[in-house]
Amino acid sequence: MSTTNASPLTSLDQWEDDVLRRYPDPESIATSKSTEAYRNYEAPERDTVREFYKLNHTYQTYDFVVQKREDFLRFNRKEMSVWDAFQFLNQLVDDSDPDTDLDQFQHLLQTSEAIRRDGHPDWMVLVGLMHDMGKVLCLFGEPQWAVVGDTFPVGCAYSNKVVYSEFFKDNPDYNNSEYNTQYGVYEPHCGLRNVKMSWGHDEYVYQMLKDHLPEEGLYMLRYHSFYAWHRENEYSYLLDEHDKKMLPWVQLFNPYDLYSKNPEPPDWEKLRPYYEALIAKYLPSTLKF
Repeated sequence: MSTTNASPLTSLDQWEDDVLRRYPDPESIATSKSTEAYRNYEAPERDTVREFYKLNHTYQTYDFVVQKREDFLRFNRKEMSVWDAFQFLNQLVDDSDPDTDLDQFQHLLQTSEAIRRDGHPDWMVLVGLMHDMGKVLCLFGEPQWAVVGDTFPVGCAYSNKVVYSEFFKDNPDYNNSEYNTQYGVYEPHCGLRNVKMSWGHDEYVYQMLKDHLPEEGLYMLRYHSFYAWHRENEYSYLLDEHDKKMLPWVQLFNPYDLYSKNPEPPDWEKLRPYYEALIAKYLPSTLKF
């Protein structure tokens, strides 16, 4: 962030406006390829991607989501430090992601470092570091189609702007009259907090960290994979005014998550002191998983 002509901010609203004005230039983040080359689902470089979404869209039913929430949001499986959890993520390559084959911890560092370089608040840097922490669900035997990938509402009609939406025809909810209308089980403008999303790492990490970060950061965590909303402007009929207010923050975060992916891994040993201090500032010594 440039400090040229900087002046003190006189209110929280002015501070928020200042942060949102500093939307990143995607081309400055995408150092390894052009921005148009990201999220290429027509001809993904990795052959796991299409098969992943076929499984994801077939089995992510409303009942499945309810069962997984009841199971995993008790957080009674394990207690460990953030650093122990990162050790697990070092073993994971996301089958849904056409843009990187680096392990997850390296992706998280690339995201958080891009946010830090642009001078955003340290809580947002922490969001960058933690946004995919929920992928530790794979540690508990969950298949990747139940952990990663773009998210979407369940319990109402699917948007054709969801990636590989053609695979929804194999989902039992597709022909279920309770779930396949525009609103399904929801009320108009009920707010995303009242909408069940396809199960995965976004909701899990949001629930894990909801007592430790500002609301703007929590929206980034909870909806960063909801591309049909924050990129395609779908599902407007479910949004309330609070969702609309939070949308620019999710959109601010998205380019850092997407375009920071490049083949060069960060230098963890050089970065470690900063991130150890950042974790200690905001989070307890251990988290429940």
